[in-house]
Amino acid sequence: MINTRTPRLMMSLCVRCADQTPFCLPLLLAGLLAGSGLALSSCSPQHEEPVVALVNGRAITKTEFDMHWGELSEATRDRYTKVGGKRQFLDELITRELLMQEARRRGLDQNDAIRDKAQRYKEQLILDELLKDKLQSKVEITQNELDAYYEAHARELLDPLKVQVSLMLLPNFPAAKDLETQVNRGGSFAGFAKRYSIDEKTKAQGGDLGPYRRGLVIPEVDAVIRTLKPGLVSAPIKTESGYYLVMTTPLDKEIIQADLATQERLRQELLADKRRKRFEEVITDIRTNATIRLADASRHITDDAGKP
Repeated sequence: MINTRTPRLMMSLCVRCADQTPFCLPLLLAGLLAGSGLALSSCSPQHEEPVVALVNGRAITKTEFDMHWGELSEATRDRYTKVGGKRQFLDELITRELLMQEARRRGLDQNDAIRDKAQRYKEQLILDELLKDKLQSKVEITQNELDAYYEAHARELLDPLKVQVSLMLLPNFPAAKDLETQVNRGGSFAGFAKRYSIDEKTKAQGGDLGPYRRGLVIPEVDAVIRTLKPGLVSAPIKTESGYYLVMTTPLDKEIIQADLATQERLRQELLADKRRKRFEEVITDIRTNATIRLADASRHITDDAGKP
């Protein structure tokens, strides 16, 4: 069991020098006893900070524990609550302290390579904090910017209609009108398309063209699709190639979800691009107000430019 009580040294002996100047004996011993974890500073009683654990003599104070606990995200604290709460977290702090002590025993804290990495990490934290301060203005996307970006990537997105398109091409009006009637009476559009359509590109698929997108079909057919209610077959559409029958059906949920994911990806791309531009503006501003002169040795760098 871990002894969680702070060690106390009960010393109150005060002596006087030959010139009667009082001093405390514990002060003379403090330097010798510091390594043992005993903190002595004067003869008067000192306020002692609560200690939650001692690990090979090294105290984990309640302040230290509270600091680490407070640094956790709310979601992480909730997870700890389900698996033992703060007691579990304390066990992990103890394990971490044991590992740190073992690392120091092996001299890893004096390792030059680790010190260099720690310094670079420290510098990166400082730079991150600087840029956070410089980029305080939140980068946001307006709806107009988003719409324009979606428009530029329209081929990757579904049309707002969000319907599946099927069509068949018949050689004359009577044939098209007859099949329209049969489909409206419950006949299979796909079955008729496979049997009677003269559009070789879609015939084998029962006329299925997939999700509707702009430019998917010729303008005459496109105009009808935009007015057609899902599940209904159109009247014969006259074109130079013959007479089309077209039908739309609602898209599967999986296809719609995939389209929403694509929209979010594009939104993130646009946001990242705006953040990059804002970052470049900040760097340009800093460089504009700086004095930069390349030294002679820089020619070794520029001379090697483009070489493997």
